[in-house]
Amino acid sequence: MRLGVNVPNFGPGTNPDVLRRWALTVEGLGFDLLMVSDHIAVTPDVAEQYPAPFYEPFTTLSWLAGLTREIRLGTTVLIVPYRHPLLIARMAANLNDLSGGRLVLGVGVGWAREEFSALGVPFRDRGRLTDEHLLAIRAAWQDETDYRSGHIPLWIGGNSDAALRRAVRLGDAWHPLRFTPGWLGEAAGRLTACAAEQGRPGPALMPRIALLTEAPVTASISGGGRLAGHGTIDQIIADLGQLRTLGADTVVLDPFNGDPQETAEPERAWRALATVAERARSHDIDTERS
Repeated sequence: MRLGVNVPNFGPGTNPDVLRRWALTVEGLGFDLLMVSDHIAVTPDVAEQYPAPFYEPFTTLSWLAGLTREIRLGTTVLIVPYRHPLLIARMAANLNDLSGGRLVLGVGVGWAREEFSALGVPFRDRGRLTDEHLLAIRAAWQDETDYRSGHIPLWIGGNSDAALRRAVRLGDAWHPLRFTPGWLGEAAGRLTACAAEQGRPGPALMPRIALLTEAPVTASISGGGRLAGHGTIDQIIADLGQLRTLGADTVVLDPFNGDPQETAEPERAWRALATVAERARSHDIDTERS
């Protein structure tokens, strides 16, 4: 099982130099994958979770590809209905080609109603648009003479039953985002059942979990179960072990926990990532690119 990192490409502390340092740090620590998020219009609902400025993912990853050598680069997740499918197909194919085949395209339907409105995209149609766009993207990539896409892994993000079905039907992997350890075990069973119902092979499991190292955690602030990746290093390593048991191929660690000031102080996240990388290797969890 390999490990990746979701790098904040937003927030008041983020700038080109900080993004450069993030990329070199994550690659230097031996992680396999660097991923960034996606928004286009920082409307009030987006700003509550992803404060400005926001660096567009394709532009950012193209720049980071020139600064790095081997680490894979990806989106977690690209909001599919926001762009024309042929534009997504072209940008993804070019980025994969220019980076030497390092792109992972994580995709989702989106959630920010005000951003959908600002972009003139009907929020209620986001599921249908995502399915149609993904089919068009895959069709475009069949033209190797033009797009030269190579193989771009398509990770379907989201925790809903619709996301499970979409992952089976259209994706190479299912990419659930921030969850409790108990929830994922049950959801993995539903994914297997969904694949059997559709008569298709089950997609790979590529989850994204939180990363917050602190005193032992037994429950979330909202009263639910502890999020995977929250707690002591021992708890986090145990979470990674459970994910490996469930068959996860790659786990993405998300060190941003909601405070915009975190983006101005990335060193704390880097220390946590260094500790996790060291402990993971001692437990035979591979952080490096194969």
